Amino acid sequence: MEKTSGILLDSGTNEVEFLEFLIGSTSFGINVLKVREIIKPVAVTKIPHSHRNVEGIMELRGEVLPIINLRTALNIEEKSEFLEEKFIVTEFNGMKVILRVDHVTQIHRLSWAEMEKPASLQHGFEDHITGIIKQPSQMILLLDVEKIMFDIYPNLDKEASRLHENLNPARSEKRIMIAEDSPMLRKLLEETLLGAGFEHIQFFENGKSAWDFMETVVKNGEQNVDLLITDIEMPQMDGHHLTKKIKEDGFLSKIPVIIFSSLITDHLRHKGEQVGANAQISKPQLTKLVELLDEQLLIN
Repeated sequence: MEKTSGILLDSGTNEVEFLEFLIGSTSFGINVLKVREIIKPVAVTKIPHSHRNVEGIMELRGEVLPIINLRTALNIEEKSEFLEEKFIVTEFNGMKVILRVDHVTQIHRLSWAEMEKPASLQHGFEDHITGIIKQPSQMILLLDVEKIMFDIYPNLDKEASRLHENLNPARSEKRIMIAEDSPMLRKLLEETLLGAGFEHIQFFENGKSAWDFMETVVKNGEQNVDLLITDIEMPQMDGHHLTKKIKEDGFLSKIPVIIFSSLITDHLRHKGEQVGANAQISKPQLTKLVELLDEQLLIN
């Protein structure tokens, strides 16, 4: 059994570590902070009428965990020449799930500034990739595991659809900035916040573009911002680094920052606290996010 514990970077440095693995001949990456351990495959219990991407379930130290077959989820038929299947035990979005992959290779450390946004991809990967890491001999595709989970469990926050039933007029006056690289999450956030009565919402695809806007528009007094919602994992600049820069800026530091990320777990929450986040919440708790917005914006 290979453990990944102890691989934690300082908060706000804009650095990240990715675990590289293979599906077929394609290299993918997942943030090390989402990985609990790597184990050899064991017998899987099939579940009748389950989603096609869910291979089954297994028990791991008293917990029953679902197993997602990434080959099926990504529609890859090709087998890897280094076929040595592994189970990657992950934790994100407040859930633990196991990913079946063909082969685990190595861990890469880099800056988010080195991550490029995918312009266009072949093989239909576009919806499941949030960034590209260019290596001398290959490219590593950063996997959007949240999108894969949303495909399987689209109604994780069932209460979010009822937010329109309790509208507060004060929400319509507030200006909200959102830094989120996932198109799926941007759409979900827009639908949720508009449905809750927030009318002034501005999206940015990464932390760098959000910071540039803060520096050139907000600090110059051209537009005010009442609150920022930010993801953590984003190309160019991550949410922790963005939050740190805002909280260290004399003019911007009073703007409340809510970190909305799949990486909000009990043992990672301290990272957001270190950079000065006002609140943190795990995706996809949209109802709780609106409650936090009201709390931070002093909306009664």
